[in-house]
Amino acid sequence: MLSDRILFIDGEALILDKPAGLPVDSPRDRSPSVESMLDELTFGFKRVPLPVHRLDRDTSGCLLLARNPKAHKRFQQAFEQGLVTKKYLAVIDGVPDEATGTVDMALAKVSTAETGWRMVGDPQGKRAVTHWEVLREHQGRALVAFTPETGRTHQIRVHASHGMGIPIVGDPVYGRADQRLVMLLHAVELSVPREGKPPVAATSELPERFALAGFGPVPVAVAEPSDQPSDPAGV
Repeated sequence: MLSDRILFIDGEALILDKPAGLPVDSPRDRSPSVESMLDELTFGFKRVPLPVHRLDRDTSGCLLLARNPKAHKRFQQAFEQGLVTKKYLAVIDGVPDEATGTVDMALAKVSTAETGWRMVGDPQGKRAVTHWEVLREHQGRALVAFTPETGRTHQIRVHASHGMGIPIVGDPVYGRADQRLVMLLHAVELSVPREGKPPVAATSELPERFALAGFGPVPVAVAEPSDQPSDPAGV
């Protein structure tokens, strides 16, 4: 039950620890989604909470939902103004030459009848910037912390695959699908500032699938909020 996966809750917001494999929006086939389960997350309120941003189906971790329309608008503005701190952990299918770096690669959406849609690097696309740091290496793979300044669709996935040249393990679009492991990308930290109140903030533990790949829990510090704008899209 999603009600058992709450990391933060107050009168304005809740942060859900979204499992991998569960989409946020309802798919065309009407299979389960966060949207179809919102009735589980009212916790005494008459209104269902509404997602403020998106995580991809196979990305797990911190997902912010607003518990009333005014809060939803304020939280969306915080994302748009670049006030939200986000950190992701991913296992990539190789080890970078450097320990840290930044990918500054604008992104655009393309679509073909053969492969469907995906995001690609395009100088004419929307600005996208991601900072990264290698935390651990194991058997030719690396656990990497990604701190995005912007929030473009599939940003971290494309920046890993095409910016760093090393895709995320299990990424079926920008890398190689893994029959044993769902994509190893996890939204580990989220912090949204509020005027006159403590921030809405939570940390999500690494899921079991990371341990199966040889990467257990690691301590990660919340990054300082960026002053760059971001948009509330999935990664």
